[in-house]
Amino acid sequence: MKKFNTLLSPSSQNIIHVLRLSFLLWIIFVFYSCTSISQFSPEAYKQAVDLKVEALEVMSYATESYPDFETEIESLKQGLQRAYEFAKGRPDNEISTKQWEILIDEERNLLGGFLKRWKEEDTLSETFVTEAQIEVSDAFDTIIGLESGKIDPSEIK
Repeated sequence: MKKFNTLLSPSSQNIIHVLRLSFLLWIIFVFYSCTSISQFSPEAYKQAVDLKVEALEVMSYATESYPDFETEIESLKQGLQRAYEFAKGRPDNEISTKQWEILIDEERNLLGGFLKRWKEEDTLSETFVTEAQIEVSDAFDTIIGLESGKIDPSEIK
């Protein structure tokens, strides 16, 4: 008895081959699209919210002398570094990790750059602080929104 494939014309065999390949590629795509972002972490979410509140408060002191708030600034920087390392250590969490990198980078115009500028200039204008707080708040909201949009492991059936 001949195999099924040998009974088909060459063009039919090609169609079946293409359909099989398409199905396999679809399975791979679905698998990777479901696993390309980490699952929701209540710890990461809370960490981001807490650090946002702390960062905006510390930034509000920037109209005063930097050395007067070094303890608060160092505490904030340590918290930010912990959040970054936590994000970096989670599997499939490259997008969140990159957001933390951007936020804390001293060479950018978000929180890291703000703290560096405050240290260099000793005090900052109220207008500058207010505008910077808006930008930093938005950056934290991006991180928080990204985390809250992830699927909670308990919701996976």
